[in-house]
Amino acid sequence: MAGVTAPPSRPMLGGFLTRATGTGPGTGSRWARLAGDHRGLLFVAPFILFFLAFMLAPVGYAIYTSLFTSKLIGGTRFSWFANYSQVLTSGEFWAGVERVLVFWVIQVPVTLALAFFFAVIFDLGLAKLGRFFRLVFFLPFAVPAVVASVMWSFLLVPDFGPYARLAAALGFRGTNYFSPGLILPTVIVIVVWEFTGYNMIILYTALKAVPKDVLYAAAIDGAPLWKVILKVKLPMIRPAVVMLIFLNTIGALQLFTEPMILATFQPQAISFGFTPTIFVYNTSIGNGEYNLGAAAAVVLGLVIFAISVGSRAFFRRKREAA
Repeated sequence: MAGVTAPPSRPMLGGFLTRATGTGPGTGSRWARLAGDHRGLLFVAPFILFFLAFMLAPVGYAIYTSLFTSKLIGGTRFSWFANYSQVLTSGEFWAGVERVLVFWVIQVPVTLALAFFFAVIFDLGLAKLGRFFRLVFFLPFAVPAVVASVMWSFLLVPDFGPYARLAAALGFRGTNYFSPGLILPTVIVIVVWEFTGYNMIILYTALKAVPKDVLYAAAIDGAPLWKVILKVKLPMIRPAVVMLIFLNTIGALQLFTEPMILATFQPQAISFGFTPTIFVYNTSIGNGEYNLGAAAAVVLGLVIFAISVGSRAFFRRKREAA
């Protein structure tokens, strides 16, 4: 029939498949050329080099260093796992781990709850000048942690700080936010202020990606707004929430900058092992026991790895059960 193209013959089709799959004669040279094409390797080479130089090499060196013991008399000798035994039996180290876990239990849920609350407000368009206020909420994350800690230190300084005066006006005279009993809540407040905006931006972006037809269906069914938020939107952004839980958990277990800055205002409130990272720093830099500090760093890395893997397995099992 005129105007109709005949289907390809079997030899033509077979030749096409042979060329597409590279299984015919003479294809060895083509695969050899592809195997010799190193352009992809050149693209990933910078990342691989930086990963090896600044991630794997320091980890390997820390493990290597932790297996030795250096003494003024006797020099450096191979001591197997003696440093690990000392770390694992150190009450100071595990007190820091316990303290940072308390910090994590409070800081991560509070930060994510506030971030989700503000993200929902911006997503629903309830706030005027939404772009401006999103920028305002994100700015604390752009402030370096050292600067933020110093700023809050001056705000909370006893007797002269505005918050100390506010507490005195409310009848709580002599409030010292840097005392041993209040130093951990003070650190929590600073970290929540720093990271709420960052988490809010990620959750806001995830909320904007929720399909509109799902929301329209919920509205047609007469679901109240709070149910749409908690029963429809929140489950649909669960991957973003899980990711933020992992990121905030790792950040909490590596708590270092904020308590170290606050220690300059009241050193007795920050102990030698206030957090595991401060224990590593004081052991290695303060006392010069680099081998013991390396062992503590390796143990802390294993603790973070175990918590991360356990959390991931928990959320995966929970998702499969749902």
